[in-house]
Amino acid sequence: MYAVVEIAGQQFKVEKDQKVYVNRLEGKEGSKISFDNILMLDNSGKIILGDPVVKGASVEASIVKHLKDDKVIVFKKKRRKGYTVKNGHRQALTQILVENILEKAVKAKTKTEASKTDAPVKKVAAKKPVAKKAVAAKKPVAKKTVVAKKPATKKTVTKK
Repeated sequence: MYAVVEIAGQQFKVEKDQKVYVNRLEGKEGSKISFDNILMLDNSGKIILGDPVVKGASVEASIVKHLKDDKVIVFKKKRRKGYTVKNGHRQALTQILVENILEKAVKAKTKTEASKTDAPVKKVAAKKPVAKKAVAAKKPVAKKTVVAKKPATKKTVTKK
């Protein structure tokens, strides 16, 4: 039996007596915790899918220890500029031990039942589409031709 469970924003496939590393959780070492966000259950071939979660199902686990992950080196460099930065990061983790997967699902449809027992869907009369008001196309405005003025002729001035 296994379950797909959401823990601290991430999805994990867990089985009974499995140790899993997850992002740091609240609680002391040795304390019991329970996860209710079960997305899928598989009980020896009987699959129960959640919509979005399986109601009534939960995973019980205990916190084994809090620890830090291996160091990840972040190195930045811009060539020909003399810029280099080196940083390290260690992610805070929690190791948990899955103790039990509880299946108290409230008659959820399984994958095979969903395809066989779907009730016929009532057909609803479709509404007639509302005709959009016809927008009168603007007639192209005829451009007025501009007649260029002829340059004034020079009058000859007679000398007195």
